[in-house]
Amino acid sequence: MSSTTATTAAVTGAEGFIGSHLVEKLVADGHRVRAMVQYNSFSSFGWLETLGQDVLDNVEIVLGDVRDPGSVTGLVKGADAVYHLAALIAIPYSYQAPHSYVETNVTGTLNVLEAVRHLEIPRLVHTSTSETYGTAQTVPITEDHPINTQSPYAASKAGGDRLADSYHASFETPVVTLRPFNTFGPRQSMRAVIPTVIGQVAAGERTITLGDLRPTRDFLYVKDTAAAFATVGTAPAEQVVGRTFNAGTGGEISVGDLVTLVGKLMDADLTVREDTDRIRPAASEVMRLVADATRLREATGWAPAHSLEEGLLHTIEFFRDPANLARYKTDLYNV
Repeated sequence: MSSTTATTAAVTGAEGFIGSHLVEKLVADGHRVRAMVQYNSFSSFGWLETLGQDVLDNVEIVLGDVRDPGSVTGLVKGADAVYHLAALIAIPYSYQAPHSYVETNVTGTLNVLEAVRHLEIPRLVHTSTSETYGTAQTVPITEDHPINTQSPYAASKAGGDRLADSYHASFETPVVTLRPFNTFGPRQSMRAVIPTVIGQVAAGERTITLGDLRPTRDFLYVKDTAAAFATVGTAPAEQVVGRTFNAGTGGEISVGDLVTLVGKLMDADLTVREDTDRIRPAASEVMRLVADATRLREATGWAPAHSLEEGLLHTIEFFRDPANLARYKTDLYNV
């Protein structure tokens, strides 16, 4: 595929945080996008509704569900590439509803793989997560790090990864797996730590309610994540197909230090109140994640274009817009 050719890219999970940014990136690169939005009776297209008309003119929105094979087949038919981002992602909710995670993240992925296989789609980009590694045993984390799933969410994502690997090995399905580390930026839900902190500060709070402040994370700005998806979706097959790639910065910061940095950038003197409801079970907490993205850089030339502070400033600007802040319930704990 070439960014100068009007190819068709199908995206599952297109209405979500990363998915909507990826749709923007693909359109900017010259693709037409067929975007699956999970069927709902509110006729809501999620974050796609906030995109400019110049973007939406190149997007066909399809209501469906990755748990339904027919929906997936209709979405991917005739596509030049499929980007599979649809997933249940909130770790705390996976403790409450693990069956839902298996149905979406494992069976949904199976449906996508089957459709891509039988319709002979030239490229499938499957989305993994750094949570499949669990707490770092060696640092930085390469793609050869052991898989150690410490939550039902992580286990369901690892299941999808193994299916993707097996389809490439068994059927030569042209799949590449991208494993982003902790993506952040505008449009992210309040179940993640950065919008939780920034959203509370933007709403006027100076005592921030959080869980454990000790874990460290490798935070990747969402536009860099979208660029990584687009890169592995268009790179020559011999460079990427059948491989798994980390996408991260190689840096890390603790949640506690992150709060301090956000306070500095927002000119706010912050204190933290611990909420035990936000703390994961001890054996389930992933204490340290930091990426080694050498494989992705060497295969494609991709590298992050934004520093943590630059990304935070863009995110702060987003949440300080009253129209954007009004979309969030900053006073509620989002599971």
